[in-house]
Amino acid sequence: MHPHEHAHTPASLRTEYKQRALAWALAITLAFMLAEALGGWLAGSLALLADAAHMATDAAALGLALFASWLARRPPTPARSYGFYRAEVLAALANAAVLVVVCAGIFWEAFQRLRHPQPVDAPLMLAVAVAGLGANGAAAWVLTRGALHRHDVNLRSAFLHVVGDLLGSVAAIAAGGIIWFTGWTPIDPLLSAAIGLLVLRSAWHVLWDSVEVLLEATPAHIDPEAVRAAMLAVRGVVGVHDLHVWTVTSGFVALSGHVEVDDSRVWPDVLLDLARVLRDRFGILHVTLQPERPASLPEAFRGCSLESPEGLRSCLLPLDEATTELRR
Repeated sequence: MHPHEHAHTPASLRTEYKQRALAWALAITLAFMLAEALGGWLAGSLALLADAAHMATDAAALGLALFASWLARRPPTPARSYGFYRAEVLAALANAAVLVVVCAGIFWEAFQRLRHPQPVDAPLMLAVAVAGLGANGAAAWVLTRGALHRHDVNLRSAFLHVVGDLLGSVAAIAAGGIIWFTGWTPIDPLLSAAIGLLVLRSAWHVLWDSVEVLLEATPAHIDPEAVRAAMLAVRGVVGVHDLHVWTVTSGFVALSGHVEVDDSRVWPDVLLDLARVLRDRFGILHVTLQPERPASLPEAFRGCSLESPEGLRSCLLPLDEATTELRR
């Protein structure tokens, strides 16, 4: 049996808000990217050019995030029973990977500028950087309204791109002021590298979170042993095995497991209590549970069980051998 609970209207509103936020952020980023690239070229500033290059990747990242958000809304099909929810996770993974590459490029260019300093037009650099700060601040504000970026890995990866630009503008302003008053040009590549380190740290977290979702790891905020204990506390449940908890996409947690039950209650009543506990205590709405008599089935039937050597061995058997094993 497969209980579900869906909040169609709130989820739909969140998705529509997310798409509008991404679209506005994309428009702002594209509008200012060309201006900053031109200003960086005219001023000879690496900080501005690096920020413009970063904004170019941001535009691509925001476009990818927007496309993935649209794709995730497409209905499931028999071949893709979970629909296209993972498209958003793949977009977050791609965006985080691009950020890592961009940071590496900034580090390399900063190293070259430190070896071979170049003149910088500080006033022009400052003017463009201040304008960039306003544009990036507006894009960041759009993406943070409603705080969805804290829980949505796709939106968070796009937000990190914009934050990188925001920090880049701050660095360009600081570098421009120092160069204007002191003439010390090495501050430009040094601050660029420092901002690159901050962006790299955040990008790594998003990259790791995306990989964890794709590996179907248990969400970090859920303790699987606490879930097992809560299920065992339900009257009629005497055992739980092959318990799996994973994230389909941000905010969508699923669970499956085998539940050993005694004769004290009928299974539908036990199932309702289990579904209620998993929903109320852990926020897990998508639940698939298989009832079993205590230790009444051979290990081979638990097929693909990862909790015992026998169960793991049955997963590795060819289909005809597994069938023979079950008939013994």
